[in-house]
Amino acid sequence: MGHEAIERLRGGLVVSCQALPGELLFGPDLMARMAVAAYEGGAVGIRANSGPDIRAVREAVPLAVIGLIKRTYPDSPVIITPTLREAGEAIEAGAHVLALDATSRPRPGGIPLPRLVEEIRERWKAPLWADVSNLEEGIQAARLGFDVIATTLAGYTDAAGPLDPYAPDFELLKRLVEAVTGRFGIPVVAEGRIWEPAQARRCLELGAFAVVVGSAITRPQRITRRFVEALRGGNHA
Repeated sequence: MGHEAIERLRGGLVVSCQALPGELLFGPDLMARMAVAAYEGGAVGIRANSGPDIRAVREAVPLAVIGLIKRTYPDSPVIITPTLREAGEAIEAGAHVLALDATSRPRPGGIPLPRLVEEIRERWKAPLWADVSNLEEGIQAARLGFDVIATTLAGYTDAAGPLDPYAPDFELLKRLVEAVTGRFGIPVVAEGRIWEPAQARRCLELGAFAVVVGSAITRPQRITRRFVEALRGGNHA
């Protein structure tokens, strides 16, 4: 599917179907069922984590699969496709598009992002999806030749200030669209803390190429917690 997979996402909803070890929905069979439900609801793509989940989702739905491998290394805070090893696992499992952390944080082994991108390009032809946390990282990713820039990590790195956990960073999205799409012609995808359909629509209005929603659709424990917070007098009704 290659770069055609990215075009298929235009103006649509990508559903992130992920569950962590220890969670009740963890496992490729359940994630594949979640992907089918998203497909039946009109999703245009699925974001999946781990080789088994990527394979299962590929077999279950005829959608673009944005694949990643989350793995923790003791010398780095980067966990989304941190090294060449994870990149290979995701691509060989069938990811149409490879997502990786493109923040400025140190990577395992001290390998710089430009070198990792170069090594991935030398081995595979999959389009690359940059998960960034700020404008500077988005611009760097564009200069490195990433095919998609996403706001996935906005608010989740040490460099970021406290943000509302139930509201996307609209300002960052707007600035990335202006700087990355406007200057480089690279699509910007809105991802992170999107909980309401109106928020997703606002992202498209601000120029997002597509919108990724995960927890608000596929993580019932977080959805439940939000309702409980509201009942207890929180501000997230």
